[in-house]
Amino acid sequence: MIERVINSERFVLFPGRHHLLTRFQAEYLNRLAATGRTTIVWAVTSANHDNTRRNPVPYHRREAAIERFSLLSGLRSLVVPIFDAAPTDTFAEVTLKSIAVATGIELTPADTVVACSTPEVAKLYERLGFPIALVEAEPLLPVTPERPFDVLLRLAAGDVSWRELAHPATIDVFERYRLVDAVRTVVNDPLVGDEGGLTATRDYRTYVEAFADAAERKWAAVRRHVRPGRIVDIGCGAGSLLELADREPGLHESDLIGVEVARHLYQECLHKKAQGVFRNANVYFYQRNVLGGAIFTDRSVDTTLTFALTHEIWSYGRQRESLLQFARRIFDHTAPGGVWINSDVCGPDDRGQKVLLRLATDDGDNPAGPRRDLDPEEVRGYVSGLSTRARLDQFAVDFAFPFDFEAVDDQTVRIELGPAMDFLTRKDYVDNWLSETKEQFCGLSFAEWGELLAEAGFVLDPASTPIRNDWIIDNRIAPVASLTDERAQPLDWPTTHLFVVARRPHNS
Repeated sequence: MIERVINSERFVLFPGRHHLLTRFQAEYLNRLAATGRTTIVWAVTSANHDNTRRNPVPYHRREAAIERFSLLSGLRSLVVPIFDAAPTDTFAEVTLKSIAVATGIELTPADTVVACSTPEVAKLYERLGFPIALVEAEPLLPVTPERPFDVLLRLAAGDVSWRELAHPATIDVFERYRLVDAVRTVVNDPLVGDEGGLTATRDYRTYVEAFADAAERKWAAVRRHVRPGRIVDIGCGAGSLLELADREPGLHESDLIGVEVARHLYQECLHKKAQGVFRNANVYFYQRNVLGGAIFTDRSVDTTLTFALTHEIWSYGRQRESLLQFARRIFDHTAPGGVWINSDVCGPDDRGQKVLLRLATDDGDNPAGPRRDLDPEEVRGYVSGLSTRARLDQFAVDFAFPFDFEAVDDQTVRIELGPAMDFLTRKDYVDNWLSETKEQFCGLSFAEWGELLAEAGFVLDPASTPIRNDWIIDNRIAPVASLTDERAQPLDWPTTHLFVVARRPHNS
């Protein structure tokens, strides 16, 4: 049992993410602490999150700024990390218990004021009997001050006035550790959501399982093209491919580097490393988005691997512009003679060709029309119960890249080949339907890929090739769909994937 500290000390509990500290906060906290022996208890929430839009600054940098803030402001402080947890009405109780465990101090309404400007959070402490100081939300202030995160957004937008509002402690730490550009990159990142994933609806458990299942097949395809030295897997998922590279005798002196943008997957990589999964001492993981800025110095990487990544850059960025930017970044960090190996989905050669697509109607329900109010909790059950033809109607509503089609009869539609293949290759992804429908698989054909890579400076190795995944055709598509031209002549199923080995010329 934790013993209570019994003396005349008073406390101000200041819960928050505390990514940026303001001059107003210094003035306000000094007024709260003006009488008696007062300690500010900084409960730094989301302490285990960083590099996300909601939490762009790592905890140890936030703590450093708070300590400097306290020194410059003449405040006595305790800084306590509060790890993120699922939303709960007992958030206040959890925070108080975490403080007690970390410091031995049990805060009570008799000796503690809670400083909090977020009404929903303040109510949780008020319910426990704590008096509340509303900080920026105080109703009697002559001027409503900007909240810290609003100042941070000024910084992210390139508005230099953030320096006038931020406390010198934050400015100092941000400048010394080069956090200004890092914050701008993360907050403005087109690929990363508020919590560090690509979409809020993605089920990362299924992705980890899929990565692990496919790792050996992927490694077998790329192994002979890998150049030893510095090997980087961008979008490394849970690190499954690097586990196989780690076992290669010919790569035991190479650096193996995983880059993953999704926080859930990045944390799984760190867990594996901590558990001793990798034998190579030179295995490293970074949570980064390559579009946000260079990660590696120019001409420093021998092999870059990307699997099932480039269609996400296309989909969540600015399509070809973002993909070309990504390719140029990889070219820049590739050593002369080095290689970029990319495996991903691919569009058919003639995406705009009009085709007749006949779809099964007897394999599920056929409602009068698509739903426009799908709830993430019910989407799997609803979509999985639809017929293939009805799923096309639902896909057209949910797909982030609008397309048109014309019903010829109850089973047949006239549609362009690109969106037809986007639907057919996605129709069975019911576990992550609302996530997958934000992505376009058929943005570029293999020939267009070649043009983009040449524009970035790469030369295609003869091993590069378009691929048709016949397992998907035979097991997922052909049993419920058929494809003809507008004269009703059968068409072969087109390319679904590509495998690219792109080399940087030795003399470049």
